[in-house]
Amino acid sequence: NNSNLNDLPIYCVDKAEEKICAISFDAAWGNEDTQTILDILEKHDVKVTFFMTGGWVESYPEDVIRIYEAGHELGNHSLSHPDMITLSPDEMRSEILTVHTMVQELTGYNMQVFRPPYGSYNNDVIQTLTECGYYGIQWDVDSLDWKNYGVESIIRTVCEHENLGNGSIILCHNGAEYTAAALEEMICNLLEQGYSFV
Repeated sequence: NNSNLNDLPIYCVDKAEEKICAISFDAAWGNEDTQTILDILEKHDVKVTFFMTGGWVESYPEDVIRIYEAGHELGNHSLSHPDMITLSPDEMRSEILTVHTMVQELTGYNMQVFRPPYGSYNNDVIQTLTECGYYGIQWDVDSLDWKNYGVESIIRTVCEHENLGNGSIILCHNGAEYTAAALEEMICNLLEQGYSFV
C-alpha cells in the first residue's frame, strides 16, 4: 500500500454502463416507520441496506430479524455512534465487533459493510475495518431527510441531486420524520429516470 495514498471508503460504485443505484438507511434512532418502509420496498421489489447502531439493534431486535428476512442487507453503524477517528484501534474494534456479534446472534448473518457515524473516517478507521472483515461505505447522494424539511424536499433532493448517477449510494434514515412518506415517490421517480436498485 503506497503510504501517500489515503485508504478510501466507498462513496459510489463505478457502473458506467449500468443505470443502477443503491438506497441505504441509517438506523440509529426510532422505528415507528420501519414496517411502512419495508412494505413500500416489498411492493416495488427494492432491496436496500440498513446500517444499524448497537443501540438500535438492542431496542428493536424484531425489526432486525424482519429486515433480514425481507432480504435486505444488514450493515454495521457502530455500537454507540461515536466519531470513529477519536477512538483508539481497540475502541474502534469494540464499536465494530460488538454490533457484529449482536446481529450474528440474532440472524446468523455476518455483516460486511460499515458506515462510519457522521461519515467521519481516516486511514486508521479504514484499516481497522479491513482487519475486521468490513468495507467502509459512505454515500454520494444525501437525502437530507434528517433535517425534516418535508416530503417534497426529500424527493427533490435525491431525484435531482447533482451527484446522482450510475452506481450512486443514497443516504436515508428510517427514523427521520418524512422519509417513509417520501420513499414511494422517490423510488418511482428514480425508476422513471431509468434506474434499477441493488
